[in-house]
Amino acid sequence: MTKPEINQINTEEVLDKYRAAGKIHQQVMEEARDKIKIGMNIYEYARFIDERILELADGSAFPVNISFNDAAAHDSPLLNDTRVFGEDVVKVDVGVHVDGYIADGAMTIDLSGKHGDLVKASEEGLKAALDTVKAGVTTQQIGAAVEDTITGLGFNPIRNLMGHGLAQYTAHAEPSVPNVRHSGFGAELRAGDTIAIEPFATDGEGFIDNGHIKEIYSQVKLKQTRMPFVRKVLEQINTYNGLPFAKRWLSGDKLDLALIQLEREGIITGYPILMEVSGGLVSQAEHTVIVTEDGCEVTTRG
Repeated sequence: MTKPEINQINTEEVLDKYRAAGKIHQQVMEEARDKIKIGMNIYEYARFIDERILELADGSAFPVNISFNDAAAHDSPLLNDTRVFGEDVVKVDVGVHVDGYIADGAMTIDLSGKHGDLVKASEEGLKAALDTVKAGVTTQQIGAAVEDTITGLGFNPIRNLMGHGLAQYTAHAEPSVPNVRHSGFGAELRAGDTIAIEPFATDGEGFIDNGHIKEIYSQVKLKQTRMPFVRKVLEQINTYNGLPFAKRWLSGDKLDLALIQLEREGIITGYPILMEVSGGLVSQAEHTVIVTEDGCEVTTRG
């Protein structure tokens, strides 16, 4: 699988593609916020978002994450999922791309109306991070700003979830952007770098662990497989150019078995739902930014 150089300095032409993806992302997120309501089916909601992305962009950068309550990330509906929204704290994490250049952003919607302070904690953590970003700042400084803000509001940041760099057809590139202060220097940001910053806040302990359900996968190795029914599934996976995909986007008589075999052969990897270890509620806020000499340009903010 051909990948671009990570941490390359982006040209103005490339930055314009990031900006175009960001404008599409803004529109999709506005429509997604207006669409969600108690009683709505999660699969129908995801299908609406998937279809709008395909209408407006070159494709999804990853399957929409629709994560409930103590699930922090990686929850995406199964085909014909029967779950409906109730009085939940819902994280909606959307990625779109234009020619492989990605806009990645998330919001938290409190359908109960009871957890506004928790939602505000991640949003304020993100604001503090954005106020910190500029060329020469380190990722450790960003993490410190996020941690101080969230803890100052009475919540805990998720310590083992991070933001990340972006590159063409690469949804998670270097550098990692922590949500807490780390020992060491951290990566120094340069003008033209593109990163996604995503604070998570919780009323729990502040750590996540893998759950048992996987709906999101990505291809990690270009390799042939021998079994014909597995090859048919792999042909579909190849069309995503290494970007994450949802099982519901694939078809095949033995789909589950094919995915198991592809994981066994090291061709794909799966991403389990990430759960807060103490059962705490989780909120998330995220924007994609282009680093500038004196600050940052937020591509996903209207």
